[in-house]
Amino acid sequence: MNDVVQKTGKQPAQRARRLLPGLAIKDGYTKHPFDLEHEVRTSGLIAGRDLKSGNRNDRHNTAYYGVAPSVFHATIVRWRRTRPLAPIDEFTFIDLGAGMGRAVMLAAEHPFRAIIGVELNPTLLRMARKNLTRWRAAGKALAPMHMLGGDVVEFKFPSGPCVAFLFNPFGAPVMRSVLARMAKDFAGRPGQLDILYINNEQERVLEQQRGFTRIFLGEVRRSRADAIADHRILANQTDGEYASSNAEDCSIYRWIG
Repeated sequence: MNDVVQKTGKQPAQRARRLLPGLAIKDGYTKHPFDLEHEVRTSGLIAGRDLKSGNRNDRHNTAYYGVAPSVFHATIVRWRRTRPLAPIDEFTFIDLGAGMGRAVMLAAEHPFRAIIGVELNPTLLRMARKNLTRWRAAGKALAPMHMLGGDVVEFKFPSGPCVAFLFNPFGAPVMRSVLARMAKDFAGRPGQLDILYINNEQERVLEQQRGFTRIFLGEVRRSRADAIADHRILANQTDGEYASSNAEDCSIYRWIG
């Protein structure tokens, strides 16, 4: 913090006001090894009530927390074993509720056709775009990456096969609206949409949506390093509202129309 003050001339109190709750040291902010290794900023835990954007769907936000890299990559491996409609390089990967872009960067380590992150909160969106710039500059992106600002309910899916990624970004009302949008965009396109859902709290909503079939349901374990990191990060919370386990409940769905 002292270095920031010397370089910018801003007082510590001024700097602190610009941080979302959960991103300051006083809030228990702790960097994940992913950020330390790649010199990006995707760490922090922000409660859903603190993710205000002025949108009517703000009240359905869950929380911001970056997905464990090991869980993400293991889920991609599971998905590829389900025999998707097309090779991975024909799929567009879409992260709905992309936050600071960790999953977008992780997806770029795989040869997707393109990768899109959709984020409603302007502060998280700005941080994600900075992260993606660093990721490209470091030569780590195997596919084009884009961050779009806006409500996921209004996102129009591109042509061609798509895989939608959800790391428990919102509650049941938004999930229902998103699934209805998917059903509209993919009517007459069987097999062209798969959903990867990590920390699947709204599993029941997906089960009730016509047109999808579930092709995987189970736990995906964190690596030892990720488990240690997430336990340490969440143990540093000032209010202890959230907890970590050694695995994530996950599901994979395919649109069959």
